[in-house]
Amino acid sequence: MKTSVLAFGEILWDLLPSCVVLGGAPFNFTYRVNSLGDMGRMVSRLGRDDRGRQAYDQVLALGMDTALLQWDDASPTGTVRVSFGADNNPDYVIIPDVAYDRIEFTDALAKAAEAADCLCFGTLAQRSAASRETLAQLLESAAQAMKMLDINLRKDCYDRESVIFSLRKADVLKLNEDEAHALGEMLGIAHDTLTGFCEAIVSEWALRFCLVTLGEKGAFGMSAEGERTYAAGHPIALVDSLGSGDAFTAGFVHKLLRSAALAEAVRFGNALGAIVATQTGATAPIAQVDINAFLARDMGRNVHSEFQHLAGSMG
Repeated sequence: MKTSVLAFGEILWDLLPSCVVLGGAPFNFTYRVNSLGDMGRMVSRLGRDDRGRQAYDQVLALGMDTALLQWDDASPTGTVRVSFGADNNPDYVIIPDVAYDRIEFTDALAKAAEAADCLCFGTLAQRSAASRETLAQLLESAAQAMKMLDINLRKDCYDRESVIFSLRKADVLKLNEDEAHALGEMLGIAHDTLTGFCEAIVSEWALRFCLVTLGEKGAFGMSAEGERTYAAGHPIALVDSLGSGDAFTAGFVHKLLRSAALAEAVRFGNALGAIVATQTGATAPIAQVDINAFLARDMGRNVHSEFQHLAGSMG
């Protein structure tokens, strides 16, 4: 079954210390959704400059749909300077006032949203009034779609207003452990324990699911009905974590749209994210045999004891 998945927001060039690669969380997500066999469509805007043309050509080369990509004659294509700390986790300097800050609502976007099974969005592209208003219209048009909020709290690219708006519209919230702490502080939600945070935010914002990725420690998920699931981290040789969280989101959505149980969807997303972390960049291909091998590693591990240790505290 092929499902229709829209991703709204930034498509940009990651300016890494050693190279330049096309990225942006919605773009990485869309690529990975497509690689799993779904019809992922990216909603974004490129500058009519060299980087924009190169980005468009690369999107085509990756076999992705370009019909919902827009062109901007005034603003440049998005870029972000990425550096890595001693732990290989990325740090970002995101350049403002670029093309994806000016995404326009069109008839084509409205039709795509009406037909979508899932709409994935975050907070970064809401930093500008123009794209924020377009997202609001897109969410209204996507009445039948599951709304996946991959919150992506980036420095100077979100505020309380955009976070609250996003939570009100979301069915599923996905965030990492640092973002859970930040969100808890912003909204006055207790965040000293993993389970307590998820219980509170699912209840307060009427979410179907809350998902917290934990880096090398794996991932946790909770449903509105109180179901809890934990997927333990995979021992890997870390190359870089760029795109790992986006792969988790893609894997989760892929499974959930096929009526998989919460535990299966979290486990699959966790394996996909781990594999991406063993590669350079966010859009390297992954064979199904490699995903199956990662999933097989879960067999026989004492996941319950690992979760008991994690559930007691965060950070």
